[in-house]
Amino acid sequence: MSKKKGEGLKSFNRGFNVPDTYIIIFFVVVIAAVMTFLVPKGYYETEDVTYLMNGVEKTRTVIKDGSFQYLTDAAGKPVTEGVALFSGDGGTGFFNYMYNGIISSSAIEIIAFLMVVGGAFGIMIRTGAVEAGLIGLIRKAKGAEKLLIPVLFVLFSLGGAVFGMGEEALPFTMILCPLFVAVGYDTVIAVLVTYVATQIGFGSSWMNPFSVGIAQGIAGVDVFSGAGFRMVMWVVFTALGCGMTMFYAAKVKKTPEISVAYESDQYFRDQNEKTGIDEGHSFGIGHILVLVTLAVTVVWVIWGVMAKGYYMAEIATQFFIMGIVAGVIGVIFHLNDMKVNDIAVSFKDGAKDLIGAALVVAMAQGIMQVLGGSDPTTPTVINTIMYGISQALAGLSGAAAAVLMYVFQSVFNFFVVSGSGQAAITMPIMAPLADLLGVSRQTSVLAFQLGDGFSNSVLPTSSALMGYLVVSKIPYVKWLKFMMPLFLIWTFFGCLFMLGALMIGY
Repeated sequence: MSKKKGEGLKSFNRGFNVPDTYIIIFFVVVIAAVMTFLVPKGYYETEDVTYLMNGVEKTRTVIKDGSFQYLTDAAGKPVTEGVALFSGDGGTGFFNYMYNGIISSSAIEIIAFLMVVGGAFGIMIRTGAVEAGLIGLIRKAKGAEKLLIPVLFVLFSLGGAVFGMGEEALPFTMILCPLFVAVGYDTVIAVLVTYVATQIGFGSSWMNPFSVGIAQGIAGVDVFSGAGFRMVMWVVFTALGCGMTMFYAAKVKKTPEISVAYESDQYFRDQNEKTGIDEGHSFGIGHILVLVTLAVTVVWVIWGVMAKGYYMAEIATQFFIMGIVAGVIGVIFHLNDMKVNDIAVSFKDGAKDLIGAALVVAMAQGIMQVLGGSDPTTPTVINTIMYGISQALAGLSGAAAAVLMYVFQSVFNFFVVSGSGQAAITMPIMAPLADLLGVSRQTSVLAFQLGDGFSNSVLPTSSALMGYLVVSKIPYVKWLKFMMPLFLIWTFFGCLFMLGALMIGY
């Protein structure tokens, strides 16, 4: 979830002059416009297929195999039609891409979803319950550092899985760095149990509305469907990450000099901050009630999706109710000195913080508009591109295609680090491509979230990662040396899950 403070993390990333996501998308739009002059239009025939989900028969329109054909003129030649710079009749023009992207039917629902859910979590975070709960846990763990690592790892992973926690864990890294150094660990462990844990949760989430929800919505898959498989995946990756962290912690505890951060940790040793815990935080009944509200909402959403087939409108409303209840509790118990007006202010702030993500979704839809739209039965450039890619991969098995989708998403994340942005840009192409390659759309969403989540732990273009490394004083080169083997292990297991999903017809 994108937060205001997350924007400030960009200042940490001074060594990398990576273009803003908006700039990248604009150049993609330029490329898309040029392609309309070079690539002929094509289209497919479609057919309806029925399938069972949770015992309920559903129908989905898919592309008919072998039905692609070019749009031809009177002479039988494929038609190439370049996009205009500007359209004044409500049509598609190059400079119309932003507005057309916003009002497109697929984007407007996602944008509304982001605004409502973002506002709800804005209220939740304003109460300070999550922060107070974790700090209270840290205090109680004094003298039991071994237990602190798995507990924190699971909690932060859960935060990444449920509401896309990422930049929000930065304050806890600042707290944990001096604490872990004081008890004989290092700052690497502090980053592992906070940021890396959130990205494991993010990459294996079953209900993150800002990644899985958006990707499934674009792919035409029931939002938060397939949760069972993803829950298993989350448990495996969280256990794997936690086990690796504890193994490394035991080695550092025994021989501190082996730490890649041993030299940089001298800063914290010199400070001699035994805990680094802000004693001004308290944890009371109000905080407990807010956290219970969050837990109940998560269960309610899961039940609604699996038992009632709830979609974006219902899910957004569920989170909205959560936000109101959390706000009322915050006012009654004066959490973070909350007053009634703070409920409205924090809702607006939460929604405002996701305007950037919403515009990325709109701009990405604008790319599709420039290329003619994503309707497979309408002659468009995107259909021809999709056909070309499918032909290039035609000789590959479904397993190879699934793994390549995963690898592609990991590489693409270097350029567009935003999860919602990557979903908006890639899923309109990857979802129908999956149909052509014999891979389910659910599996294509799985490839997106795995590729997007895990690579955030090593990419220098991630402003969040660079922010964590700066506050922990860890040089990026040393972090990469440490993290790359773990990333490769997670990638290997990610490929196994992709293959497993393919085998069970996920």
